Amino acid sequence: MSEKDKETLLGILLDRAMEITSCDAATLYLCREEGLVFARMKTISLHMERGAGGETIDLPPVRMDEGNVCAYAALHRELVNIPDVYAEGAFDFSGPREYDAMTGYHTCSMLVTPLEDIRGDVIGVLQLMNATDEKGQVVPFRKDDEYVIRALGSQTAVSVNNMLYLEELKDQLYSFVSAFVTSVDERTPYNGSHTRKVAIYAGILADYINRMHERGECEEWFGENRREQLVLAAALHDIGKMVIPLSVMNKATKLGERLGDIERRFELLAAYGEIDMLRGRLTEEEYADWKTYLTESLAFIREVNVSGFLPEEGMERVRRIAERTYRHEDATIACLTDDEKECLLVRKGTLTEAERGQMESHVVMTGKILEQVHFGRHYANVPRFAAAHHELLDGSGYPGHKTADELELEMRILAVADIYDALVATDRPYKKPMPQEKAFAILHSMADEGKLEERLVVYLQQALAEIPEEELAKRRMF
Repeated sequence: MSEKDKETLLGILLDRAMEITSCDAATLYLCREEGLVFARMKTISLHMERGAGGETIDLPPVRMDEGNVCAYAALHRELVNIPDVYAEGAFDFSGPREYDAMTGYHTCSMLVTPLEDIRGDVIGVLQLMNATDEKGQVVPFRKDDEYVIRALGSQTAVSVNNMLYLEELKDQLYSFVSAFVTSVDERTPYNGSHTRKVAIYAGILADYINRMHERGECEEWFGENRREQLVLAAALHDIGKMVIPLSVMNKATKLGERLGDIERRFELLAAYGEIDMLRGRLTEEEYADWKTYLTESLAFIREVNVSGFLPEEGMERVRRIAERTYRHEDATIACLTDDEKECLLVRKGTLTEAERGQMESHVVMTGKILEQVHFGRHYANVPRFAAAHHELLDGSGYPGHKTADELELEMRILAVADIYDALVATDRPYKKPMPQEKAFAILHSMADEGKLEERLVVYLQQALAEIPEEELAKRRMF
């Protein structure tokens, strides 16, 4: 009743039932939609054991047909004690006979009991074969065996049912998380598979830390629950992006949709110049110079719009263009609006300070959204970890500007995994994917600056070096 691992518990049930009844063979089935599925098989005299540790037994499920003794026991919730299967005519024993013919084994006595919990739910069937006496001779199962095995089966059924229920709840939680991840990643083509990959990298790091721990090279250790919380936090770390405007999320260039306004304005300015020339307000030479200026300036603006980095001389030229105006009749028209100027003066990336603030607010929203979810005590750390994935060791991260002594290992792992995927991602609107070597060079540089934990950067680099690309592509979050 204290065992928490289902596979271990099923092994205990089989072994103890065989010990109690002194039988030579046993088969454990679990109830599934397709019938009774083989979960464990063991025959002492043949030195055969299958299904240990969750191994799949490649035998077809037993149909829920009353002609089969195991199905009968499950359907009627009855224990069946058969002294000699070859002399029994009430059930179809063609299966055991075929098995005997193939292996040279001889099935004789059989005790079959349903695994029924206190609610009357049958979760499986235990089939014991060939009870033996003190001399090792095959004998029928005793009446006393029936009571003990039925009680043992019921106790096991309660525990297994609780475990299956917990697994079902866990699967439900994972399905909700997967739905959230899909919603975030599908909302914009520029997030792609980022969330899933960060969760995968976080899991890879946890597994590598465990291998280092086993070699005595790392004190940290990720048990099953701790690893689950880390991966769940990674999977949910960008859920706050659900509230970020798509105009910011999808801003692939500095100007976004504003470039069209500038192009139309420059066409208008050129037309005004031509009108003024025709009316004698400009000479042909002045008009030609004006038109050349507009053409060259627009070409420069288009170039800046898609540039990853704008040097100081480029920023100065943007300022000069923004200061240039043209007066036509009673109207004075600026080549660039203040808003367009601000966008073009973004030195790196595509977002203005205001837009970057909006984007960074997704971390706060991640925390607020996840605080509304009841994770229970087993997953209580998930919201806290997820909301800290942009924190850095030197306090320069956000939103809380936490420092090294405030950042748990999980938070540090998420920061490394998130930045790594951002660097190598193939679907970012503002940059080309970076080679893995260069990405790790940047991560090591950030570690040297005191922003990331160097050890974790090394661990991720070494872990990924051990995983073939085709295997990495098949990895899943859970």
